Amino acid sequence: MDAKTDIRMHFGTSSRRLRLETLVRLRWLAVAGQTITLAIVALVLQFPMPVLPAAILIGGLAIVNFLLQLAFPSTQRLEPIWTLAILALDLLQMGALLFITGGLANPFAPLICVPVIIVFASQPLRHSMTLLGLAILCISIQAFSPFPLPWYADYIDRGGPVMLVAIWCSIVSMTTFAAFYAYRVSKEANLLADALAATELVLQKEKHLSQLDGLAAAAAHELGTPLATISVVAKEMEREMGNDPRFGEDVQLLRSQSERCRDILKRLTTLSTEDEAHMRQLPLSSMIEDVIAPHRDFGIKLKLVENSDRANEPVGQRNPGILYGLGNLIENALDYARDQVIVTVEHDNRFVTVVIEDDGEGFAPDILLRIGEPYVTSRKSDARAGGLGLGLFIAKTLLERSGAVLTFENRGAEGPGAKVTVRWPRREMETATK
Repeated sequence: MDAKTDIRMHFGTSSRRLRLETLVRLRWLAVAGQTITLAIVALVLQFPMPVLPAAILIGGLAIVNFLLQLAFPSTQRLEPIWTLAILALDLLQMGALLFITGGLANPFAPLICVPVIIVFASQPLRHSMTLLGLAILCISIQAFSPFPLPWYADYIDRGGPVMLVAIWCSIVSMTTFAAFYAYRVSKEANLLADALAATELVLQKEKHLSQLDGLAAAAAHELGTPLATISVVAKEMEREMGNDPRFGEDVQLLRSQSERCRDILKRLTTLSTEDEAHMRQLPLSSMIEDVIAPHRDFGIKLKLVENSDRANEPVGQRNPGILYGLGNLIENALDYARDQVIVTVEHDNRFVTVVIEDDGEGFAPDILLRIGEPYVTSRKSDARAGGLGLGLFIAKTLLERSGAVLTFENRGAEGPGAKVTVRWPRREMETATK
């Protein structure tokens, strides 16, 4: 199961569901803004306008909002279809209010794009396109409004049909551009959030596997005291009832099994105390061997080249993120290599460098420009190296968290294939613990 599937199993499609409370609050803001505008235009400026129909439209929106707030809890999350219905009602109410107050001549006409932007930023594309079509229809109807703009009686100028067409074009283009801009930004944010969540899940699993030895030791210590008590009681029972024909054999079995359990726990405790430092403090050569070992014997030659003396190699804390990240890069190279993958390790007083090379077809040129983005992939049935997706994003993220800098390129003059260089400052490698 890949990380993306794991994320969906954990969270489902709830990330595409808006809370009803969010829409309710936005609607109360709209009701307040419309009420204040109506009061200023009608009472303060005293422009002629259909106050009663406008008040009915605003009041109707407020009543529906109040009923929704009473009927559902604030944590209620809406299915996309119900979100579409609520925002469509807001759109129609705004369109009706604009229609009776001048239509496209009304300076507030561009506000009709707000529900469209909300739905594009939070809902599936098919629902968003439906609301966009409804918005364009409402904007078009505004051009035929027979109601004058509330204004001074001696200064009513709608600008003629050319101006109406220009205003219509500007509002439609603004709505469309803003909607798709919100959609793209939201989509990228959601993809990045899901990918980062997948990264955290992978790291949690790797840490869990690394901590199993500690859990075993803790269990051994915790079980030691009650098991010792059982052993003492079993010995006393054997002394008193050892020759009893009914219970003697059972008591001897109880004592022997308790002794066996104590021996097992003793071995677990000894294993932990002897190997704890070895497991936690990992020399560079041991770390590379741990990474490479699971990937041998898969039909592709995996060659390790060490260009530096092991006597001066860095020793750092065991880091699940580094182990997973390097393992993912090597696995990807093996998947797209023809005959062999070369892992070159080098270190000096300043840097630790691991280079992973394969002899496949290399990275596709367009992929080189986008490596590191989540869900970027060019894997095709006839392609070799260069098929990268969420796995590479996770590997790159985990390695960068440890202080590494990654470089992706094709081998070029060295021959066909891809080349990935991972470089740490030596001090980061020796202290990486996250």
